[in-house]
Amino acid sequence: TRWTGRQSVKLTRPTMKIAVIGQSLFGKEVYKELRKDGHTIVGVFTIPDKDGKADPLATEAEKDGVPVFKLSRWRVKGQALPEVVSQYKATGPELNVLPFCSQFIPMEVIDHPKHGSIIYHPSLLPRHRGASAINWTLIHGDKKGGFTVFWADDGLDTGPILLQRECDVEPNDTVNTIYKRFLFPEGVKGTVEAVRLIAEGKAQRIPQPEEGATYECIQKKENSKVKAIHNWIRGNDKVPGAWAEVDGQKVTFYGSTLIDNGVAANGRPLEICGASRPGMVTKAGLVLFGNDGGALLVKNIQFEDGKMITASQYFSAGASATVVLTEEEKAFAEQMRVWPSILTNVGQIEDSTDFFKSGAASMDVVRLVEEVKLCASSCQLQNEDIYMNTTFQDFIQMCVRKLRGEDDEEELIVDYVEKNINNMTVKMPHQLFINGEFVDAEGGKTYKTINPCDGMAICDVSLAQISDVDKAVAAAKEAFEEQEWGKMNPRDRGRLLYKLADLMEQHQEELATIEAIDSGAVYTLALKTHVGMSIQTFRYFAGWCDKIQGSTIPINQARPNRNLCFTRKEPIGVCAIVIPWNYPLMMLAWKTAACLAAGNTVVLKPAQVTPLTALKFAELASRAGLPKGVINILPGSGSLVGQRLSDHPDVRKLGFTGSTEIGKQIMKSCAVSNLKKVSLELGGKSPLIIFADCDMDKAVRMGMSSVFFNKGENCIAAGRLFVEESIHDQFVKKVVEEVKKMKIGDPLDRCTDHGPQNHKAHLDKLVEFCQFGVKEGAVLVCGGHALQRPGFFFEPTVFTNVQDHMYIAKEESFGPVMIISKFKSGEIDEVLRSANATEYGLASGVFTKDISKALYVSERLNAGTVFVNTYNKTDVATPFGGFKQSGFGKDLGKTTCTSCNCKCFFFNQKLYFIYFIFWLSVCQETHNKSWEFLRSFV
Repeated sequence: TRWTGRQSVKLTRPTMKIAVIGQSLFGKEVYKELRKDGHTIVGVFTIPDKDGKADPLATEAEKDGVPVFKLSRWRVKGQALPEVVSQYKATGPELNVLPFCSQFIPMEVIDHPKHGSIIYHPSLLPRHRGASAINWTLIHGDKKGGFTVFWADDGLDTGPILLQRECDVEPNDTVNTIYKRFLFPEGVKGTVEAVRLIAEGKAQRIPQPEEGATYECIQKKENSKVKAIHNWIRGNDKVPGAWAEVDGQKVTFYGSTLIDNGVAANGRPLEICGASRPGMVTKAGLVLFGNDGGALLVKNIQFEDGKMITASQYFSAGASATVVLTEEEKAFAEQMRVWPSILTNVGQIEDSTDFFKSGAASMDVVRLVEEVKLCASSCQLQNEDIYMNTTFQDFIQMCVRKLRGEDDEEELIVDYVEKNINNMTVKMPHQLFINGEFVDAEGGKTYKTINPCDGMAICDVSLAQISDVDKAVAAAKEAFEEQEWGKMNPRDRGRLLYKLADLMEQHQEELATIEAIDSGAVYTLALKTHVGMSIQTFRYFAGWCDKIQGSTIPINQARPNRNLCFTRKEPIGVCAIVIPWNYPLMMLAWKTAACLAAGNTVVLKPAQVTPLTALKFAELASRAGLPKGVINILPGSGSLVGQRLSDHPDVRKLGFTGSTEIGKQIMKSCAVSNLKKVSLELGGKSPLIIFADCDMDKAVRMGMSSVFFNKGENCIAAGRLFVEESIHDQFVKKVVEEVKKMKIGDPLDRCTDHGPQNHKAHLDKLVEFCQFGVKEGAVLVCGGHALQRPGFFFEPTVFTNVQDHMYIAKEESFGPVMIISKFKSGEIDEVLRSANATEYGLASGVFTKDISKALYVSERLNAGTVFVNTYNKTDVATPFGGFKQSGFGKDLGKTTCTSCNCKCFFFNQKLYFIYFIFWLSVCQETHNKSWEFLRSFV
């Protein structure tokens, strides 16, 4: 409608009388769009009902009252049937539209309308004329595909071209994917656009050249290179077929994927008639080899009787016993007798009734999958499940196994390293975890992970290579884009994460023991924090799965146009995670749980020195039912594995916790590679300011915790304490007294306060750090040396008289080293300047009983977390992250601050919360009066 002043003039497109000749869902959609454009459909000419079922095009037209003609044929022996032509001409069409017409239409019909006839063809003519054009596009390995709308003539798809549209053909595209992605949706639009051009008198007629025209494809034995075989299989349909003779019977291959040349296929050989070498039935599927030395993986095999199986089950097909149904499962089976509503031509559904032999088509498969979801949301089927279980009995058996969690998934095979330790048998995986399997690294490369308590090797761990990274990312991408995880209902995703948390809790003692021997964490601390908070994290984010939602936004054009704007939050895709060695399991949980809750998939690189809890987690995730490829774990070096994840084009986000120096390199690589999202939690030098009016005993206790918690290997550890001059000596004296009481020793001993440092290189760094401090003039009050005993033990250390210019005042020790500086009474702004004179801003703290001072200082400390009269308090519901060169992005909580700094305050005394709320709710004048009252009250 065009508005001119106060009047409107309605502009209309020219319309025509059209006969639609064809069938299928494609024909139905074209028919519907033509009616929307205002054209009159004078008749629909389609095929007779098959097994009592009308074609979708006929069903749609009948609903609209449009005349429908179901013709079995239009001509006999090349001659048009007069009665059929008469029926057609009586409708009075001005144009024939043939969307996917499979019948031969006589020229008396083609040429009859004023505007002639146009046909949709699924190829870029003149290439691939004739039937099965989509197949030939894939079989020939074309880089470009598409469709043509052309003017019909008496040749075989040789008429002039009216309109063409092209698309890229991906290496692993199938008939199904390219049809759904482009040929169907864009084909409908293109056909309707062609009709508009004809109606407006703008349609072109471009003669087809003979150059480049093809009619058929012949696969020759001498051309059996892997890419040719792959193209043949992925282009497969009943015609032309991609089949071979195996064990004297004809089998058809489905689901082909190219794999690396020279891949070592471990499995059982399968003789294939005429092949250059036997195939190999492996856990992943059937590996076929070309005569060029390349290999490809076949996912499914179909036998002559129509039965389809997963290729990996070739030698065990039919071996599984029949499941005896419970009463509840029998009720489910009766519910699932929806087949009659789909198979309307079948009077009684028997156990032996075959879905496809009874007339079901591909669209009916989609409907059946959705019907199952309605009856049992936890029974997530794929289309292939229906193709592999075609009889009603097999179908019910398959559904019941899925509901029981026994749906023929391969048993997880784990090559454990077992140790009898801590009054239990600890079972530790030690291989890479890729696509739901524990596998060796490329070339069988390994390294030894060391117990820091005695310096001895725990076991050999697989050392990931670049090719392993590529395999893991490919598995994660497929799990996200193609498999069950990407299609799963958020609540079902949450259910799996809850189950994973429950399994972690059941294995918490084992996980804590592994954490203790692999990272040196004190067992009791590992049980409560390393493992305990990991479990809490997964439970917290499991609850968020179905609450991740967008918003509706009011916009200026809402009236009078009634526009609506809304947002939705969608998963990113493949997320890479690189974590440090100080909290191996907890750092995994902090980053992984949120990624999974949002529907992403994960490739995680644990620290090379602490891989074992991550690999145990992978085992538990698999046993919890997380689909293959959702979680992948790659122990290895940062320079190789971490760098490749940063550079990989299929990784869409990278989360990293570690040093600022490495964080900068990662950020650069992520920007250059594909501008992937990045979240960084980097170095820290967190200040803790202790005023003279503090609770001394609490300040000493919390001050020690702020430094010595987890052996000082703590990202938010207080890197520098500022103690008011009047209490400085007393504070130091009390701290030294407490340090001397600390028991250093075996982390599995329940009385141990302080275990070994994580690894030898870190121990050496701490010794060097303390030597710097002494050299620059700081006073070493206690500690500062490695203990002369096996393992990597370091004395809890206290330095005083530390000045701003000193190395130890500016750099992070990441160990049990307390750095104490004194400040004069009343010099609040001066001590704040010293506290903020760092490029780091992860955490900070203040101890005082004066609420005015507490608020003043906490608001001026430049850090992502401020602790007031407490320290080391984190919770799964609160966001965690830093300012400045401590990184950006948040872990935990609902908040994800991207355009602003988000500061989180932790207060210990309830009165502070009461006053803070009160302060915000009164005017300045009232506030001043209230202030004096509250001050005197405190």
